[in-house]
Parts: sequence; C-alpha cells; structure tokens
Amino acid sequence: MWPLTTDRPRGVLALGAHPDDVEIGCGGTLLRLARRFPGLPVTVVVLTGTAQRQAEARTAAGLFLAGCRVDVRTSDLPDGRLPAAWDAVKDLLAAVAADVDVDLVLAPRPDDAHQDHRTVAEIAPTLWRDHLLLSYEIPKWDGDLGRPNVYVPLDEDTAHEKVRLLDKAYPSQAGRDWWDEETFLGLARIRGTECRARYAEAFHLSKAVLSW
Repeated sequence: MWPLTTDRPRGVLALGAHPDDVEIGCGGTLLRLARRFPGLPVTVVVLTGTAQRQAEARTAAGLFLAGCRVDVRTSDLPDGRLPAAWDAVKDLLAAVAADVDVDLVLAPRPDDAHQDHRTVAEIAPTLWRDHLLLSYEIPKWDGDLGRPNVYVPLDEDTAHEKVRLLDKAYPSQAGRDWWDEETFLGLARIRGTECRARYAEAFHLSKAVLSW
C-alpha cells in the first residue's frame, strides 16, 4: 500500500467504466501527480466506448498525464450493461491486476447511482486488496453525491486547467446539458470549502493502513 506521505508511488491505476469518468472524477489529482512525479507509471483502463470515445480517452490521458509513462487500455464492453457483463469485467480487471505493479488505485464509488460505475467499484477492492484505493465521485442527474472523507486540494490554475482539458479531450460531450465549467468548478469549490482550500477533488476511502 502506498503510504499517505510524500513518498513517490510505484505506480498508479485509474479505472473508468466510460471514457471521461477518470478525468471528471480525478483529473485534477492526475494533474497534480504528473507534476510532482515526472515519469510516474500510470495505467488507465476504460471498459466501454465506441472507437471515437476510446480515442478521446487516449487523448485525455496524454493531456492530463503529460510527462508520465502512460499505458491506456480500452475495451468495448456494453455501455450501460456492465452488471450483465460481470464475468467479463472481472476477467479484464483481473488481467490488469496480474500485469501492473501499482500502489494507488483510483476507481468509482461503490454507491454510485450508475450501474456501470458500481460494477467497477464493486470488483476493484476484490483485486486490489493491499492498495490505497480511492473512490472518486462523478456529478450526475441522479443526485448521488455523498459525504467523502479524503480530499486533494487544487489551486485555482489546476482546477481551471482540468476543465479546459476536459473540453479539449472530449468534444463529443460538449452538447450535454450538464457538461460545463459551472458543474465541474462548482463541485470542486464545494469540496474545497470542506477542506479549507479554494478547490478540491474528493474521494471515499473505506480502509487505510498507517505505517510509521
């Protein structure tokens, strides 16, 4: 497990059910990691998406993780139906777990209202049991945001850079009624208030081991 200190992580794994999940949920955190740890190995796994959307995910990884050793792995499992593809999701993620050496895992929340997010979130801790597993949040129509317990403060430049890169990497999402600067910065401002920062990203953590 990656200790909660300034030590450099061995590697980072970011899991998303869909293209853009990772960057919406923890794009600011990725920007901070990339700047602090040049050359950091980061694996990004996206389980669904058309060829166009998968290409967007690869572009996004390059933008948010500039200077890192990035490995993007995409799949075309059925969007909106991952619970019915549980075995395939488990097999795919198990192959990733056997192949990459990481100590920080970023994944969706187990209580996320979207069924695809929940499926990834439920499987992740069964494969990465001895890792620091942080569950990110994604704003949506369902209104499922809860009370997080881990925060990554973001300065103003990083928060705005996250929004700019989201727009640049994912032009296919620009027409959605919730996809705009106010949504992303509004949530970041609320989470910042909760941790005495201007902006922040928030995560849910079910277990941590402190080593001194």
